[in-house]
Amino acid sequence: MNIMSHPVKATPAKRGSRLSSRGRFADGTANPIDTHVGARVRLRRTLLGLSQEKLGEALGLTFQQVQKYERGANRIGCSRLFDIARVLDVPVSFFFDDMADEVMAASPAAIATGQVTEAPSGLPDAHKRCVVLELTRDYVRLSPEHAAAVRQLAASLAKVAD
Repeated sequence: MNIMSHPVKATPAKRGSRLSSRGRFADGTANPIDTHVGARVRLRRTLLGLSQEKLGEALGLTFQQVQKYERGANRIGCSRLFDIARVLDVPVSFFFDDMADEVMAASPAAIATGQVTEAPSGLPDAHKRCVVLELTRDYVRLSPEHAAAVRQLAASLAKVAD
């Protein structure tokens, strides 16, 4: 996607305005792009088998800061994202891959100008993949008896959801 193909005229939010100039929604909800990038950090960290603590050590951060980045609660600056990409051995573009159109549309400029007023609903796909990966890693470590119980529980919950 060419960045110039979707020009957004950005005007900063007025002081006291309900519109955010920091990429958040008026209700304080994190920007979906920040949430997506954080979910991709978590996905890659999990794929490599790194704990938040180990990633934090490699970056000179606490695990709590890594946790905030992964949730999208704190925004990741460009230089920090560059460092994260190097530690996780991926190009910076990895963190923006598989971003839904609704998420792309919720840029900070679109929020600041009032073009987007609420966050898209649903979990980001990257977050879902990360949860599935974590569940799979935990599942393979279970005893056969516990694994059978988890399968039965999952099947029962799926029937209730239908």
